[in-house]
Amino acid sequence: MTKLLASSRYLIIIAVIGSFLAGTALLVFGGIATVETIIKALNPLKFDEKVLKELSLAFIQLVDIFLIATAMYVIALGLYELFIDEKIILPEWLAIHHLDDLKDKLLGVIVVVMAVFFLRELVSWDGQTNLLIPGGSIALIVAALTYFLSNKPKHTKE
Repeated sequence: MTKLLASSRYLIIIAVIGSFLAGTALLVFGGIATVETIIKALNPLKFDEKVLKELSLAFIQLVDIFLIATAMYVIALGLYELFIDEKIILPEWLAIHHLDDLKDKLLGVIVVVMAVFFLRELVSWDGQTNLLIPGGSIALIVAALTYFLSNKPKHTKE
């Protein structure tokens, strides 16, 4: 029974592969969408304020896709390192020694994605919509996450 439970950790490979494939799909989609956006921007070539605002909004949305893809990639690497092979060669800033390290990285990406979401709302703002609600909500979530991260015990590298 002990051997079965010990080897069951390899089931995490399902999450690793799923996260990796999701991140890869988002990266490919984001790359294709980036090329399409650039082609649309150049045809017909116009430089009025409306076109520039739409182009800025499109690129902000693309950054959001790339950030989520990066988060999926980091999750795949982190789960692999934690459960399958801790000797995987990664840069030190990406090394994950505890599940809390992976959660910290994920929460950092979530905060950035929320900031990009608010920036997208701000850029597309029509002057009428109340931005206080999404901005305040994001601020409260970021404050709660900051409090959560600052009050948990720190692990030392083993």
